[in-house]
Amino acid sequence: MQDRKREFRGRVRLSVVVLAAFLGIFGLVSVSGASAQTADAPASQITQAQADIQKFGLIAAAIAFGFGAIGAGIAIANVGAAAMGAIGEKPEIASQALIFIALAEGLVVFGFITALMILGKF
Repeated sequence: MQDRKREFRGRVRLSVVVLAAFLGIFGLVSVSGASAQTADAPASQITQAQADIQKFGLIAAAIAFGFGAIGAGIAIANVGAAAMGAIGEKPEIASQALIFIALAEGLVVFGFITALMILGKF
C-alpha cells in the first residue's frame, strides 16, 4: 500500500515538473518576439484616454467569454450527468439527450460572439 502511494506521489511530482517546464518553455517562446521591435518601426501612438478605453474593452471581452465558458461548463456538467443517467435507463432517448447538451454548449458560442463584437469596436 505504501509503495503504491509513493509511486503515485512520484508520478504526480513528475507531472508537475514536466508541466512547469512546458509552460516555462512555452512562455519564453511566446514572449521572445514581443520585445523584438526594430528601430525603424515606430511604436503605435495612442493617448492615455484611448489606452484606458481599450483596457476596459479588453476586460469586458474577457469577462463575456469567461463567464460564458464557466456557465456552459456548469450547465454541461449537470445536463450531461442527467442525460447519461437517462440514457442508461432508456437508450432510445440518446438523441434527445444530446440536443440538451448541445443547447448548454451554445452558451460558449454566445459568449464568444459577444467577445468578438466587443473586440470589433477597437
